[in-house]
Amino acid sequence: MGAVFIFICIILVASVLQTSTGFGFSIMATPFLLMLFLPQEAIQINIILSLIISLSLILKIKQDIDILLLKRFTLGSIVGVPFGILIFISINIDAFKLGVSIILLLLTLLLIFNFKVKPTAFRDFIIGGFSGLLTTSIGMPGPPLLLYFTGTDTEKGKLRATTLAFYLFIYFISLITQIIFTGTNKMIWVSSLYAIPIVFLGLFVGQMKFKWFNQRMFRIFTYILLSCTGFYLLFESLIG
Repeated sequence: MGAVFIFICIILVASVLQTSTGFGFSIMATPFLLMLFLPQEAIQINIILSLIISLSLILKIKQDIDILLLKRFTLGSIVGVPFGILIFISINIDAFKLGVSIILLLLTLLLIFNFKVKPTAFRDFIIGGFSGLLTTSIGMPGPPLLLYFTGTDTEKGKLRATTLAFYLFIYFISLITQIIFTGTNKMIWVSSLYAIPIVFLGLFVGQMKFKWFNQRMFRIFTYILLSCTGFYLLFESLIG
């Protein structure tokens, strides 16, 4: 029962964050789902639920999508996906999580000290590639997108819409890739099915919370979320 309660809390909080910010589900859910499931199971549950969230929200916010940017992210991610699955099946997952945690913490510091980056077509492709790599390797496409958008002062509505649209593509491709190369099991699909009502409750709450976020609050929340995730991954990789 304790594990079930933890699972419900993880999915509910992550769903609220995803809906209200556009990026929070994978960043919040994947590290903590690893407490309850094997890496393959945690990643695939995250991907399935993230697809459901993106499908549920995309029609309401499609007018805010940056189509050109979305195309660049998508093309870049196609290059990153196979490298991500190669990392997942061939490299120690604790060592990889350690590397990701260090990157998250360093980049969070850069953002806190007002790090800026000028958006270019090439950088759009690179960010898409890293996002694709992280999706198939650890189920977390959000950090590269979030760091890039925040560093370029992207308006939160555009960030949320473009990110969700990109997730529709990258999560679908990543789920297929994961199943082909690592397989799947009944636990993944049953757990995802049970989580769907919790996800929709989180969507409802998150939609209300989105109206309360101004740009300054959004940036502060970004720093907190990234740093907490980075420290958690660091701690988990060191004790793993």
